[in-house]
Order: sequence, then C-alpha cells, then structure tokens
Amino acid sequence: MVYQLYYWPTIQGRGEFVRLALEEAGAGYVDVARGEDGMKALMAELDTADHPSFAPPFLKAGALTIGQVANILLYLGEHLHLAPRGEAARLWTHQLQLTIADLVAEAHDTHHPVSGDSYYEDQKPEAKKRAAEFVKTRIPKFMDYFARALGDKDYLNGAHLSYADLSLFQVIAGLRYAFPKAMARSEKQHAPLTALYDRVAQRPKIAAYLASERRLPFSEEGIFRHYPELDH
Repeated sequence: MVYQLYYWPTIQGRGEFVRLALEEAGAGYVDVARGEDGMKALMAELDTADHPSFAPPFLKAGALTIGQVANILLYLGEHLHLAPRGEAARLWTHQLQLTIADLVAEAHDTHHPVSGDSYYEDQKPEAKKRAAEFVKTRIPKFMDYFARALGDKDYLNGAHLSYADLSLFQVIAGLRYAFPKAMARSEKQHAPLTALYDRVAQRPKIAAYLASERRLPFSEEGIFRHYPELDH
C-alpha cells in the first residue's frame, strides 16, 4: 500500500510524527501537499471526505481516511509493526502517545497562549508568562514521567522500538530547538532519555531520513519555535 499523508507542506508540525513512523517502517507514502496542486488536493479532501478531519494531518490508507496523530499512529503501529501485539502493551503505547500529544499542545501554547489566530508579537507578555511556567514546571514534569516510563530499558516497550519512541525522539528534538537552555538542564537529569534520542537517531532509516531533504528544518512557523526571550 502507498499511503497518502495530508499535511502542510512547509513545516514539520504534527505531521512529522506520522512521517517518522512511515520512514522507520520503510513504507511507501506520498506527502500530498508537497506535490503539484497539493494544497488544492488537501483542502478538497478536508471538504469532501466521508469522515473529515478537523485539521491536518490525516492519512489515507486504501478506503480509510484517518485523522488525529495518535489515531493515525494507533493504526500504523499495528499495520507497520511499530506497536506491541498484546492488548495491554498496545494500549500503553497509545497512552504514551496521547501524553506526548498533551506535551506538544503545551509547547505550542507557550508562543500562542491567547489565540492561535493572532501573531506571537501580539501576545508576547502572555507568552513570557506561559513559557516561564512551562520551562520551570511542565518540561521537568513531562521528562520525569517519560524517564520513569523508560526506566533502564532500550525503548519504552523494552527491546523493540515503537511509534511512541519515535514521537518522543521528535519531542526532544523540538524542545532542544525551542528551549535549548531548559533542555540542557533537563537532559543532565535524564540521561536515559538522551540515550533513547541517540538510539533512535542512529537507526539506519531514521538517520537517512534526517539527512535527506524530506526532513524539513524547525522554524518559527511550526509547533516548536525558538524565541530566545522565552528560554530561561
């Protein structure tokens, strides 16, 4: 099967969590909006799908159209062998992914705490307050949780990588970009998470993807944005 991924063409954003899973699995996929008339196709699909997504990313897999990152990865985890087979472990992986989704939303709200429809420059005082709390309490709380979930294992589910490991890799990469000072402090206390990051980055297909043009750079248009005044 050749999957069709629908996401904005110029940013990593939430679509990157899906891309990493597809790349690690060596799955055939088309990043639709990056192709000719791709944005037109994306917007048309949002308007006409039988089960439309609220927003990208969404994935077409044969007759299925699947939205929401955690939902997409729940599907791909089973079909691309990126999740455990047992029910308890499969639900645990999904739980981890939903927790990652919470962290991603909080990271986004550091630079858009008032409204996603307003520019960052129009809400800078509120952003400074939100980011200060995020750096002081929320990053440590999330990193403590994931460190506890990982323990002394190679991956979150033990010896075998899952899509949750790929997503945690992406979160660490994004936080390093957005909050380098805060993450430098955090990673001193959570060496196993840094080791997990390195382990994922060195996987052959992921390393090849990271070195390719398919991997877009972080920027101040995506979820993880580096504004020096927000990094304490």
